Order: sequence, then structure tokens, then C-alpha cells
Amino acid sequence: MDDVNSNSNITLNSDMGESLGIHSFGNDEALMRLVDVANVACGFHSGDPDAMEATVRLAKEHGVRVGAHPGLPDLVGFGRREMKLMPSEVESMIRYQVGALVGFLHKYDLPLNHIKPHGSLYGMLARDEALMQGAVAVAQSYGVPIFGLAGSAHQTVAEREGVEFVAELYVDLDYNAEGGLIIQRRPENTDPQKAAARVRRVLEDGKVLANDETILEIPFGSICIHSDTSNSPAVAQAVREALGR
Repeated sequence: MDDVNSNSNITLNSDMGESLGIHSFGNDEALMRLVDVANVACGFHSGDPDAMEATVRLAKEHGVRVGAHPGLPDLVGFGRREMKLMPSEVESMIRYQVGALVGFLHKYDLPLNHIKPHGSLYGMLARDEALMQGAVAVAQSYGVPIFGLAGSAHQTVAEREGVEFVAELYVDLDYNAEGGLIIQRRPENTDPQKAAARVRRVLEDGKVLANDETILEIPFGSICIHSDTSNSPAVAQAVREALGR
């Protein structure tokens, strides 16, 4: 797993391709100039074939690596409402979505970079090793890493099964006292300077403050900036500057 010993090894990633039909969401074009990795929605929580194609093409133009961002089949709730699933269902759901994205990657001669679950699926897999096994099985098939939450079932199962794990730091979501993410149904803008301050502190001493002021240790190899807030490009720019780029 990547660590924070070298800023040059830390990537910036963003969830993209979450437009649907005539409805456009996110600041994908602006963020493609600022991030290293795009997590592309695969149609279940958002995104559609045209959005996937356009996002992969944009990533190719900007030299951005592309990973799959599979979610729950919940367009109305944007994949942020939990479901009761069996491990086999999780595997099939993720395999189906990754396969769709890989079709567009082949068109543009790009490799699949990683798999990163979306929204409530991310949280469900972080807490349940049996469910996480399904995601890891797909990552094994493609020989790619899993992006996820350090110290959770994301990391435990990936490492147990010999799959590379890349831990994420979030600068536009709060952490709870247990180190879990507090996911809101409707995203709110993040102060870019507060995001940069979080990065600078964790680079200095490895500490992050939870929402109740609990001090957490968050190892990470990539920083996530969500695209669906109006000021996400400003947040990404502030984080880049905090990394000395």
C-alpha cells in the first residue's frame, strides 16, 4: 500500500461520469486538468453509455488513469441508500459494471486502473468482509487494485487475497470517531483551505480530526475529491498546492 512518505507518490482521484441522459452533474472537464485518476460511474447509481464514453475520452485527452466506480442499482437515491445483498450478488453487480466500462476503455486503448465502490456500496463493503470478497474477486480477475478505506474490510480482504490496496484520504467528507465516512445524501461545498489544511496536517503527523474532535490516524496513497459540488475544482487546486504541485 502507498504511504505518505513521498508526496510524489500520492495521487488525486475524483468520481466522474455521473451525468445521466440530458442531465449533467459534476465538474469533470475542469477536474480532469487537476487529478491523476478518474473513478468512472458505470450506470447503476448514475452514468450511462454516452457519459462513460465521453468521460473515458476526456481522461485519454488529459492523461488521466481510469478506474471503475460501481454502485448500487439506485438511480433515484444516487446509490446512497443501502440494500440487503448476498456476496454473490455483490460480485455479479460489480463484474457487470466493470465489464461495461472496460468496453469503452478498449475503444480508447486504455487499461483499467482500479476498482473503487461508490456511496453506500463503499460503506457496506467496508463493514462486511463477506460482501467485500465479491469486489475483490472482480479485482483479481482484472489484476487491478482496490481503492478503499484503510483499516476496514476493504483493506483486510484485499490484502488477504493478494490484491493491491490503495487507501484513500477524504477532504470533502467528515470522519466519525471510528474512522468511518459520514456520507450525506446531498453534498455540500467544502472550504478549499480547510481541505488543504487537512492534507498538510496528515502529511506532517498522520492525524485527521473526526467530527467529534477524535484524533484519527489515516494512512493513504490517494486523496479523493468529489466532483459533484460546485467548488470541487477549487478544492482540488488547493489540495494540489498542499502537496507542493
